Amino acid sequence: MEVLLLWTFYILTFYAFLPGVFSRLFGFRVFQKGKSDRDLALTFDDGPDPVYTAQLLDLLKEYQAKATFFVVGIHAEQQPELIKRMHDEGHLIGIHNYIHKTNWLMRPATVKRHIKKTSDIIEAITGKPAIYYRPPWGIVNLFDFGNLGHIQIILWSVLFGDWRKKLGAERLYKRMSKRCRGGEVLLLHDCGLTFGADREAPAEMLIALQRFLEDAKAKELRCVRVDELMRATDIEKTRNPSWMKQMVVKLWLGYEKLFHIFFGLKTTNEKSPVFHFRTRPYHGEALQLDDGLVLNHDDMILELHFDNKRLYDIGKRSRSSMQLAIHMIRDVERTLPEIAEYLQAREELCHEVKALYGVSFMHRGPEQFGFTIRELPRGLFSWITQKYLRVLMRVIHPLGQSRLKQQSNQLVPKTIIMSKETLLTRYGHCFAYETSESGIHRGEHAVNKAPHVM
Repeated sequence: MEVLLLWTFYILTFYAFLPGVFSRLFGFRVFQKGKSDRDLALTFDDGPDPVYTAQLLDLLKEYQAKATFFVVGIHAEQQPELIKRMHDEGHLIGIHNYIHKTNWLMRPATVKRHIKKTSDIIEAITGKPAIYYRPPWGIVNLFDFGNLGHIQIILWSVLFGDWRKKLGAERLYKRMSKRCRGGEVLLLHDCGLTFGADREAPAEMLIALQRFLEDAKAKELRCVRVDELMRATDIEKTRNPSWMKQMVVKLWLGYEKLFHIFFGLKTTNEKSPVFHFRTRPYHGEALQLDDGLVLNHDDMILELHFDNKRLYDIGKRSRSSMQLAIHMIRDVERTLPEIAEYLQAREELCHEVKALYGVSFMHRGPEQFGFTIRELPRGLFSWITQKYLRVLMRVIHPLGQSRLKQQSNQLVPKTIIMSKETLLTRYGHCFAYETSESGIHRGEHAVNKAPHVM
């Protein structure tokens, strides 16, 4: 019996207790607090409630505040009109399991089934699947970190015990007012039907919340959705990265420098490189490009690698993804003529190379430069490439963490190819590149609309 109890203790510790400690203390694979001077996130669990959620939505609308609702699936099924109203009024809807049951008492497959069922309910009502998840009581098990795919776990920076009616509106307000500041993720409850809660408790919460919203308005704080706070946090971290982030980036860029030396990669501009490249045989299946050229197995290609130090530096200076995209577009526009000139100055190499070739997540927009976009054939190389690029994006891309969370299904690596003939025709000796305050110009033709490459 003693041995059985000991093994039970060990299993529960590693399955449930330690994952919860790691996620709470170190924020491992979860979001629980943001970095922002003026944005905070109001989050509400356990609803929707037919009485209190409607009153809460009225209150949020009055103060032009946005919130995140982690709904219980069975309640969402019973109150579809409230789910639709949340969505229509601009709030974010997340998952709180199909029934309010702790993950410690469920197998990984059961947790996954709860999440999918609740997400399907939300999608059927709003047309959009839910990708944010708060486990009941914030309790995760060992497999939640790697078993939920693109689902992002959201915890909180502070909770107030508002599920108890005896706390009262006055004491609740005093607790909330101490955390009326940017970056906080506040946990409140708009439903008192779950185990351990008081049915009338949300009424007290609504009274306290109105006073809190008055305070936030006076301090010029914004109540935003969790995803918006996460984006603001990513931007802040980009501008002021932690020492750990800086160390990881330095190590990664050091590794890339060794890679460039080992494989003999060249660049057209040592002082300000955009692309590094090497010549090698093409090893894939035959590809027909948009200009009619067929790239065959063993044809010589110029394999392109974007300079990731430049991407990181641009990201730190950019205020938005659009600004980052514009900088990258200008860099590519400047560098393609340099590559054309590099080939034309080396007659033997120019004769040998048939196309430029690269693999990237950033494949929306390069067609306007003359590139052909093709699917990467499925297989071991595709799988390894996807894993590598995801790690690279997480480390180097200024908003890579949020991109991986929010656009996981869209981040599929593809090949980008440009025939040598297209390169030389569009960017050869006759190409004139200049910049001005009004934009980027090719000879007499202005590029008025920047393609979206991110």
